Amino acid sequence: MDRLLEFAGNHTLLVFALVTSFLLVVFTELRRKATGMLAVAPTDAVKLINNDAVVLDLRSAESFSRGHIVGARNVPMDELDGHLEKLAKFRDKPVVAVCDAGVTSSKAVNTLRNSGFESVYNLKGGMSAWGQAGLPVVSGKKTKSKSKK
Repeated sequence: MDRLLEFAGNHTLLVFALVTSFLLVVFTELRRKATGMLAVAPTDAVKLINNDAVVLDLRSAESFSRGHIVGARNVPMDELDGHLEKLAKFRDKPVVAVCDAGVTSSKAVNTLRNSGFESVYNLKGGMSAWGQAGLPVVSGKKTKSKSKK
């Protein structure tokens, strides 16, 4: 114990940085839990999708047509507010929000939660993480919902 106190006394800046880092991590985690933000890894997203979750792709139509998750619905982030009424039928289902890297979709998660959606998840790492995990991607504009013409 004496050596620990001696080390702390000799390296106050290092100890201060360690304590600050620890408190920052604790604060960030508590804030994330308080807001209800749930980020899921691609493998966990697959489990949700297999249990009837709706995948909401928030990227542009061009990015969506280059490759998206099977059965995903494309609603660009800047058009999300206008599509909330159409998406209301999915309020009882889990929703997985997807973007390129997981940043834009976290904003969409907050928007959807404020609109009454209960089970909304952010795909951690977005489509980049999905691709790195080697999970399937469909290209082209045809989706499950549009092919029923």
